[in-house]
Order: sequence, then structure tokens, then C-alpha cells
Amino acid sequence: MNWDQIEGNWKQLKGKAQEKWGDLTDDDLDRAAGKRENLEGVLQEKYGKTKEEAKQEVDKFMEDV
Repeated sequence: MNWDQIEGNWKQLKGKAQEKWGDLTDDDLDRAAGKRENLEGVLQEKYGKTKEEAKQEVDKFMEDV
């Protein structure tokens, strides 16, 4: 799935994102709003990840959905 598809289906995919990253709240996922850069930023903030680590996690998420 490409990121345009994820962004378009974000409301349905928020649950999958919350399963993968259990510490993310609905507010965190709403802030991400289906935007890749926003999601990476939330992951950096919540999990203390580097920019590269967050990018890799989001890449893996894209493969899994």
C-alpha cells in the first residue's frame, strides 16, 4: 500500500496503527492525520526514536497494511 492510500483510509487504519504502537492515543493519531511526516514526528516524540528509526517503523507499517 502506498502512502496516498494510507492517508485516504486513515480513519480505518488508525486502529492498525494503534495496535502497532500501543502507546499512541487517539489524539496522537488524530494529530498525525494520516500524514507520514506527522506520524514520524509523533513516534519520535512518544518513543524517543531518531528520525531514521521513525522512518523505518513507518516503512514497516506500510508493508504490513
